[in-house]
Amino acid sequence: MNAAMPSIDAKRSALLVMDMQQDIVAMLGDKAAGLVERTAGLIAAARTARVPVIYVVVAFRPGYPELGPRSPMYERVAKAGRMLLGTSGTEVVAALRPQEQEPVVVKHRVSAFAGTDLEQILRARGVDTLLLLGIATSGVVLSTVRQGSDADYQLVVVEDCCADADEEVHRVLTEKVLARQAAVVTAGEVAAALGG
Repeated sequence: MNAAMPSIDAKRSALLVMDMQQDIVAMLGDKAAGLVERTAGLIAAARTARVPVIYVVVAFRPGYPELGPRSPMYERVAKAGRMLLGTSGTEVVAALRPQEQEPVVVKHRVSAFAGTDLEQILRARGVDTLLLLGIATSGVVLSTVRQGSDADYQLVVVEDCCADADEEVHRVLTEKVLARQAAVVTAGEVAAALGG
């Protein structure tokens, strides 16, 4: 990938599993199975290394009070009646489900940080390194990298555990854009750095 795998201090790191929920993963079609399998392996490696796993999902209350009609998400989500909190579409896919003690951060915007308690959870755990994966590369991954960089986190993007509807967008982002603010590496490299 584009940068060397940094050393990972398990006590100061967290794995963010972002938007790996049923409705979003389903949009990948045939590409979903390999992505979920690699992600499940990385989650297992993180748990073994005692790296906290934190989940981020996008969901809204009935009536979508979090979205105004000018929001670009309003057309795609509210008008379609999607991503309602408590519905199966907002649940993390079965193969990646959080364990009881693992937090699930609910967001209403693209970035995992925007309007959520994610930063409070990270600070409470003394986390300064984020291992990031999710769908879409051009959505939650890009936005979270930008905000995480501004907050001075060390960032690692797990390229083969991220996906985008447009493979060329994914390639350009991971090779040219995200690599300016994050180490862009593979799941295998992260697992090796975690001791597995």
